[in-house]
Amino acid sequence: MIKRDLYWKKISPFIDKPVIKIITGMRRVGKSYFLKELIERLGQQGVAEDNILFIDKEDLAFDAIQSYMDLYEYVNSELSDVKGRKYLFVDEIQEIEEWERCVASFLKNEEYDIYITGSNAHLLSSELATLISGRYIEVVLYPLSFGEYRIFRGEDFTDKDREFQQYLRYGGLPGLFHMEITDETVFQYLNAIYNTILLKDVVKRYNVRNVALLEQFARYFFDNIGQLMASHNITKFLKSQNIKTYPDTIQNFLSYFTATFLGYSAKRFDIKGKRRFEINDKYFVNDLGIRHSVIGYRGGDIAQLLENVVFIELLRRGYSVNVGIQGQREIDFIATRQNEKMYIQVTYLLESKSTVEREFIPLLEVKDNYPKFVLSMDSKIWGDEYEGIKRLNIIDFLLEDSI
Repeated sequence: MIKRDLYWKKISPFIDKPVIKIITGMRRVGKSYFLKELIERLGQQGVAEDNILFIDKEDLAFDAIQSYMDLYEYVNSELSDVKGRKYLFVDEIQEIEEWERCVASFLKNEEYDIYITGSNAHLLSSELATLISGRYIEVVLYPLSFGEYRIFRGEDFTDKDREFQQYLRYGGLPGLFHMEITDETVFQYLNAIYNTILLKDVVKRYNVRNVALLEQFARYFFDNIGQLMASHNITKFLKSQNIKTYPDTIQNFLSYFTATFLGYSAKRFDIKGKRRFEINDKYFVNDLGIRHSVIGYRGGDIAQLLENVVFIELLRRGYSVNVGIQGQREIDFIATRQNEKMYIQVTYLLESKSTVEREFIPLLEVKDNYPKFVLSMDSKIWGDEYEGIKRLNIIDFLLEDSI
């Protein structure tokens, strides 16, 4: 088992503390394995096996646990006679009806340390979630970063440029490392994951009746990563393809895709006016491999792919990310984290004067003193500067812990 140290560092300060540890993320990003990693680490710290209970709702062995009372009774039957601290792990807890009631009850019992996972970003948005409000911390798991990908590849990671091209093509779901890395094998595997998310987490959970329309929307969504997406514009496009729909339906589809972690939105922020725009967000896909399994890999999309990789990496590092609007110009990302702030432009190559001006001028027009970066695939030395703006190689940026 390869350790996910980034997430261990986030969750370890809360072990044995009176808060629920909630791990969320898209299906197959490694939440189950991360729970097992936590169990393994607890064992290394001296926690007895009998004091740990692991419930996997994707395992038929636990299919009888359907409601909060089922969960309550099962946990009591397994742990009631156990002495000392008890550790409860529940994987994919959203499959248990009104699970919050049971978890809130166990939280009151100071003997329990609770860890749960879920594949829905709205896991904590129900009325029942008020039962645990203020008494949980959430850790979001993402597909492998390029740094983690390098660790997973191990001795096979010999040429970082070639490996990065493969990373852009196939994405970073950990399950890829159990199979032959070819287009036919990988895209079949990724498409199966995508179909599971679409049918189980979207169609079934949100009672979507027009599955064909949802699939057409999905293709549009994946084809337009890094672009402004407004429900009325998507509606117009689909109608131009003789597909009848309505803006409200498309807006719902956008919310379903972000709820199931298929994609993320980035709101636009007016730098001078210091306000967010409430419409026309940009959207990015969580895993590029899933995108390519649906619409195919196209090398001509390289600029979109690079921007997507940087966006997800910023989220992974704990930044809140907006798209910057500076008059008539746009800055790809404004990344903020606590008291930190930085501006980032992402481009494929700085191959001409016009490209340099396009990428650097919006940053030069921002008059505050926060760090500003242009990331590209040029072979620039880490830390090169242009009028105070740092030029960084994207691969180096991804392999560094910070900039």
